[in-house]
Amino acid sequence: MTTQTYEVTQDGGVPIKSWTKGVPFEDQARQQLVNISKMPFIHKWVAVMPDVHLGIGATIGSVVPTIGAVIPAAVGVDIGCGMMAVKTNMTSHHLPEDLSAIRNAIERAVPHGRSARARGGRDKGAWSNIPDDVAHAWSPLAAKFEVLKNKHSVLKNTNNIAHLGTLGTGNHFIEICLDESDSVWFMLHSGSRGVGNRIGTYFIEQAKKDMERWMIQLPHKDLAYLPEGSDNFVDYVEAVEWAQTYARINREVMMERVIAAVKASLGFEFEAKAEAVNCHHNYVSRENHYDKNVLVTRKGAVRAREGEMGIIPGSMGARSFIVRGLGNEESFCSCSHGAGRVMSRTAAKKAVSLDEHKEAVKGVECRVDEGVIDETPSAYKDIDKVMAAQNDLVEIVYTLKQIVCVKG
Repeated sequence: MTTQTYEVTQDGGVPIKSWTKGVPFEDQARQQLVNISKMPFIHKWVAVMPDVHLGIGATIGSVVPTIGAVIPAAVGVDIGCGMMAVKTNMTSHHLPEDLSAIRNAIERAVPHGRSARARGGRDKGAWSNIPDDVAHAWSPLAAKFEVLKNKHSVLKNTNNIAHLGTLGTGNHFIEICLDESDSVWFMLHSGSRGVGNRIGTYFIEQAKKDMERWMIQLPHKDLAYLPEGSDNFVDYVEAVEWAQTYARINREVMMERVIAAVKASLGFEFEAKAEAVNCHHNYVSRENHYDKNVLVTRKGAVRAREGEMGIIPGSMGARSFIVRGLGNEESFCSCSHGAGRVMSRTAAKKAVSLDEHKEAVKGVECRVDEGVIDETPSAYKDIDKVMAAQNDLVEIVYTLKQIVCVKG
């Protein structure tokens, strides 16, 4: 293993170990992490991944191990958000020169985006009539969801089954990629959609109410926590585990639909099961680190135990990586979940012209309208520098370059 590349800072709390050599690390994100480090139940230290950037509630690219409590905002509202990738037995020679028909087929097969003023009308990003495959995929989720919504009425009027097998908005995407050997891959990024958002938002508010009721002072209100043994802690862990299962199934349904759509578009069969990877990067996991059973919250980070496969995507114009974990305990066996933003969505829309965006995604079959400029490559860190900063956390197994990109 190469020399460890993290830096250590400490400002009144536990140490903060940051794998950020050679990549930007904004002061606001650093302050968020200092606030987290001062919480009394952090185990050992906070680990920071090279894609770190300011987040709502807690820092994206953070790994927070806790004993006896969990911070709902450190998980966020896109619970179970993550990646799935599947390698096929096709090469680029099996694909047509014009990939627009394939992109259109994928867009028809998987609802994506969100209709403006959807209230009272159909949201294009949700199902209006539930397909049979979605209903089948919902069946193992249904009974537990009944229990959850009976406990928490706020979950009743949510897009639950209507969002299963749908992509969403923002940085969620579906891509067709080529690896170094010219093999074709399908890759996608999404999470627990509307119902996961409602679960996250609801329990963040419950934690804040608990803090007020118990008159607990915090470094920041978003660090409101649920102590183990409390009713809200038990209910949150139960709901998060369900949402993480929903997110995994959501990706599986979409992937099956993408594969079927491409097969129909090409007019022939191909294999698409080898080396499938399905991993969360916004979630809570019960793990053992340094001889203690802990709750590890990864917000914008992927678990990277020794030999464990993961996915680190770049921006829509850059390379992505299928990686194998090196099991580095210093990072609580974690790695980055992507490149990480250097510009907010608003800043990117102001700074980047449509012509500049078109040039940045040249060679990729994708949308090139003003609605996706906030996802333009220059809004993200250099993925190669991000990978270099964590070479003691993961090893690269495949390098992928997208040729088709569907954005929400």
